[in-house]
Amino acid sequence: MNKHYLQSKVKSTGTTYLFWFFFGAHYAYLGMWGIQFLYWFTLGGVGVWALIDLFLIPGKVSRYNAKLFAQIDQLEKKERDEDMARNISMIQASKTDSNE
Repeated sequence: MNKHYLQSKVKSTGTTYLFWFFFGAHYAYLGMWGIQFLYWFTLGGVGVWALIDLFLIPGKVSRYNAKLFAQIDQLEKKERDEDMARNISMIQASKTDSNE
């Protein structure tokens, strides 16, 4: 996966609240379609679930973004390791050329 693609998938707490308020679609925005359909089917747990989500949305967004940031960190580490290996091989190649 591309690092820039993952960065474009980072979600905003404010946008999540807008989806919650206007459409009740905050789970869909976070990619949790199964829970979203259950939420709609129960009408937000007859309002109780909707009220609870009012306070839990920041944590849900943080957990969603934390997974993305972990993937981005892995990609960056892989890029650094590849760059270091390339640099080491170039240094070794230049040393063997200068010794000849």
